[in-house]
Parts: sequence; structure tokens; C-alpha cells
Amino acid sequence: MILIALGSNLMSSAGAPAEILAAALAALRTNEIEPVKVSRFYLSKAWPDPGDPPFVNAVAQVVTTFAPRALLGTLHAIEQQFGRTRDRRNAPRTLDLDILDYQGRVEAGPPVLPHPRMESRAFVLLPLEEIAPDWRHPVSGKHIRELIAQLPPEIERPQPLPIPNPSG
Repeated sequence: MILIALGSNLMSSAGAPAEILAAALAALRTNEIEPVKVSRFYLSKAWPDPGDPPFVNAVAQVVTTFAPRALLGTLHAIEQQFGRTRDRRNAPRTLDLDILDYQGRVEAGPPVLPHPRMESRAFVLLPLEEIAPDWRHPVSGKHIRELIAQLPPEIERPQPLPIPNPSG
């Protein structure tokens, strides 16, 4: 199973963040990355500065023939098509695409697999549980529900958007 996180909190020529995620899913398809399951879209506060615009996040299970490094390169190229710049860490962005898990591989990277900070991010874990309820972390072996239960109470849980996911 190959899992990708999607996020956006800035407008682009594709529209508002939810529209950007829908367009990014279409861009994956035209780049030989086929989403086979996509979570609902979730709204979450920006981090580390909650004063930044809120994020729209989702997780997709995809099928591709790309190896991890080539997949990461293609994801970065798609981000650039949507106006992503990388001037500052954790800055607001038009599109963020991250490989969360690539068939259970554990690799030092690039890319680092599994994603090194995913188990502390509610905006990743909740959409991931929605599409892969039996998923286990490749390093710790912890079930997705265990990881969610271990999130500190001060970490705010993202909320599903009240509109249907436009990606289908």
C-alpha cells in the first residue's frame, strides 16, 4: 500500500484549498499515480502558527510504478505546478504532497520512509484511518487506532469538511 498526504492552506490558480486538493488528485492521475482510495477532506489549524490560514488535508492510497525517490520527485513537480515554493519550513503553502508509507518500507531516504513525523499528526492519522482502518506503522507496528489514541489531548483533531470530497 502506498499512502500520500495532501494539504493546502493558500489560494492558487486552481482555487481555494479544497479545490486545489481535488485538482491535485487529478494531476496525480495524469502523472501515472492512480488514487484508488481518498479520504474526506479535513479542516485543521495551521501549525506551528495557528494564525496562518487553516489547512485542508486528505490522505490517498495510490498505485504507481514509480520507486519512492521517483515518486517524491513527481510529487514535488506537481507541487510546483500549483505554485508551491519552499522558502521557509512550515510556511503556508498552495500544495503539500508527502509520502506517508510505501509498501511498509523502512528507509533512511530520500525519501525517509515511513514519513518521520506522521504518527504525531492528527491531520494525517484521522484521514488515514478512514481509508486504511487496518494499517500499522511499519516501524512501531502500532495499529492506526493506537496511534490516534496516543495523540496528546492538546493536539486539536481536524474536522471533516461539511461538503462532499469533490474528487470522488
